[in-house]
Amino acid sequence: MKLTLEGLKARSGWEKAGIALPQYDIAATADKTKAAPVWVHFGAGNIFRIFIGGIADTLLAEGYMEKGITCVETFDFDVVDKIYKPYDNLVLAVTLKADGSTDKRVLGSLTEAIKAQSQDPEAWGRLKAVFTDPGLQMVSFTITEKGYSLRGADGNFFPFVQADIDNGPEQPGAAMAVVCALLHARYQAGRAPIAVVSMDNCSHNGEKLQASVVTMAEEWLKKGFVDEAFLSYLKDEKQVSFPWSMIDKITPRPAESVCAELEKAGVEDMQPVITSKKTYIAPFVNAEGPQYLVIEDKFPNGRPPLEKAGVYMTDRDTVNKVERMKVTTCLNPLHTALAVYGCVLGYTLIADEMKSPELSRLVEKIGPEEGMPVVTDPGILSPADFVDEVIHVRIPNPFMPDTPQRIATDTSQKVGIRYGETIKAYVTKDGDAKRLTAIPLAIAGWCRYLLAVDDEGKPFELSPDPMAAELTGALKGIEVGKPDTYQGQLKPILSNANIFGIDLYQAGIGERIEAMFLEEIAGPGAVLATLKKYLG
Repeated sequence: MKLTLEGLKARSGWEKAGIALPQYDIAATADKTKAAPVWVHFGAGNIFRIFIGGIADTLLAEGYMEKGITCVETFDFDVVDKIYKPYDNLVLAVTLKADGSTDKRVLGSLTEAIKAQSQDPEAWGRLKAVFTDPGLQMVSFTITEKGYSLRGADGNFFPFVQADIDNGPEQPGAAMAVVCALLHARYQAGRAPIAVVSMDNCSHNGEKLQASVVTMAEEWLKKGFVDEAFLSYLKDEKQVSFPWSMIDKITPRPAESVCAELEKAGVEDMQPVITSKKTYIAPFVNAEGPQYLVIEDKFPNGRPPLEKAGVYMTDRDTVNKVERMKVTTCLNPLHTALAVYGCVLGYTLIADEMKSPELSRLVEKIGPEEGMPVVTDPGILSPADFVDEVIHVRIPNPFMPDTPQRIATDTSQKVGIRYGETIKAYVTKDGDAKRLTAIPLAIAGWCRYLLAVDDEGKPFELSPDPMAAELTGALKGIEVGKPDTYQGQLKPILSNANIFGIDLYQAGIGERIEAMFLEEIAGPGAVLATLKKYLG
């Protein structure tokens, strides 16, 4: 069985393999979408294909939509050539259940895949045609937070961004210039309204996207490429809105075990590929079942009925509260604690960590016990139910191939929001955060992780982090097994409000973290012993 439009005609084989197929006419849907697109998406990777593509597939299957999504890739063009075109834009979506079973279905909602290459007249002409269609309602994004970034740490534009500014809207290269150029084409074609919706997993994502697009337009205005009225068009939310959203679905890299299961069932050519841009992708996508998408309901040109497929449509304040609940209390802080301790304790699967009494107790204390008293309740989702599902269903799922090493990436950029916000809430409430134990223990664990030596005394490789060199340099001289080599090296880190959002000594927990760290460097086995001491 081949994952192509022709291959799907042999329906009995797919049904025998337990793989559900679309009941709607995929080819006819694609034709309708190309003729009059309503939804464009930038970032054609895994979470988009299974989650956003799955939402559109559900709406098509239930008759709430008759058109699919036009997919655009701005970064890794191999994805279009190796994963979309050979498989007629079809996706085999595999949901990994905690009991080891899987739900498998083919999605036919991704109707077209276009490379955002302004130097390719055919591709660029097609994108302009899509964006100038007055019926286009929304442009959504999963390009990661980095995709919105225009400036380096020195405050200057990245060289590729400066090139986009200098070249103007007819020769854009990177994502933000491409989007701004296409919105300019829409403006020139009649100023039809549109919603520009970030679905990336970052705080205030709509605000970040809007700031980047507007900045690009302002720079083009300075150079005479666009007029003042275009800027007014972008800044008028009745014309161009930038709704905020919160997305949550764990989507690991494609697993070899899933590939083997599919090929055993008779599906051909399922092998994952690693592209030239180091994207891990396959004709299938494997992910957990639980998923959440909350979107600010601000669509000036109308929208598909997303709520019919489980999307929460609400106001900006509620989106912000849901995002805060997830990132500061109910999911991300737990993941980060498991990531750093998992690396130090030699784990290679997040789910396996939940078999440890100490680590399972650690996340219970961080979320339900220490985070819940100061959590922001968004109203549309229960924080208690959400964190309960995280701890008892999502993280322990042994069939989710997610690693502590992956989650430990960029931890310096995460601890401020994941722990600092709760710490600040306790300071506001009590005057200090001295009541906390598990959160200081998580921070001590991160500092211990930065030594790049495991609990047996063996070196390991730190996950990528933009502050890795600075942080490891600050800890220079500390040796595991020699506590007297600690001479206060943690103080500049723990007092750095740029990292944690607050000076941890002023919060009353800096010294406690130092003490925990000292216990964790006592020698082999000291990390586990310290966890037992504080979590017993």
